[in-house]
Amino acid sequence: MVCTMAFLRALLSSARTFRYGPGLSAGLPADDAVLLDAPDEWLSPALVAAALGEFEPAAKLLATTRDAADWETRDRALARLVAFARGRDGWLTGWQAAAPRDPDALLVKAALAVRRAWESPAHSELLREVGPLITAATEADPRDPVPWRLALDHARGTHAPHTVFESLWEQAVRRCPHHYGTHVSALRYLSAEWYGSHRECFDFAERAAEDAAGDSLVQALPVRAAFALLRDEKAAARANSVQADRVDAAADLAIGLSAGFPAGDPWPAEVRNLLAYVLAARGRAAEALEQFRLIGPCATSFPWASVTGDALGGFLDARADVRLRVASSTPLCGRPEHGGPRGHYA
Repeated sequence: MVCTMAFLRALLSSARTFRYGPGLSAGLPADDAVLLDAPDEWLSPALVAAALGEFEPAAKLLATTRDAADWETRDRALARLVAFARGRDGWLTGWQAAAPRDPDALLVKAALAVRRAWESPAHSELLREVGPLITAATEADPRDPVPWRLALDHARGTHAPHTVFESLWEQAVRRCPHHYGTHVSALRYLSAEWYGSHRECFDFAERAAEDAAGDSLVQALPVRAAFALLRDEKAAARANSVQADRVDAAADLAIGLSAGFPAGDPWPAEVRNLLAYVLAARGRAAEALEQFRLIGPCATSFPWASVTGDALGGFLDARADVRLRVASSTPLCGRPEHGGPRGHYA
């Protein structure tokens, strides 16, 4: 009887998948249409020019963000330019030669050095060597919080004590109280993986989200704390109902943030990718599928590179798994259920 019932469940699951599968794919781009870390349209000209060895468009873009005090866009552009410069930095060398004291060139130079140092097993020693580059970037424009984000990452990697980190944090928030990048850096420092705990991580993230505007990416900090807990298998196995509630509350907050942006918008793409992972891990497959629809073609390396060696493949596999789970849980005579059991701690 047990075997018969298992066979029947398998047949019903297949029937649901074939019946509702096509409908559940609505709004999901084909696998070959999904792009990993696709640049924003406003950033593409600078990257194309950099590929040709020309630095002027990148310089103009960063200068514009600095003049407008658009620190979020500035940090986002910096991250993409540095990612490109890791493999092709001739344009940056030319920029530094042409304008060695340019605040934007100094910022890119420091950020690239920090990234390369972090990628080495000897990152602590290498990060100490790039300290003067970060100092030069912070002094180049005293208004700019982005170099202080680099300083926070530097402090974490060089095992700076809490007092030093707090001093750097004060400098960062003095310049921009709700800058997302500096908050992410602080969250990493406070994580259980580094110098804090999951409780400290959640406390910091929830307080920051309470203080930030409803459309600020800082609203996604709690879901980053939730991801860190879920990725810590031992901590997740010991998690109690209070922690489970915090994870779900973080996901709910991020759902509200996501709803404020258009589908396929690259700006909240990383938040939506992270949210989809957390919702799937909590057994909230239907809500995760909705986030995959909102993501559209905008897959991001984080969080998938943290859980698999193939970030794009991990994204596509997770999307397919969520779609299958929703189809399998749909009654043959009904419609797809929204929500579902909240796994992991349920």
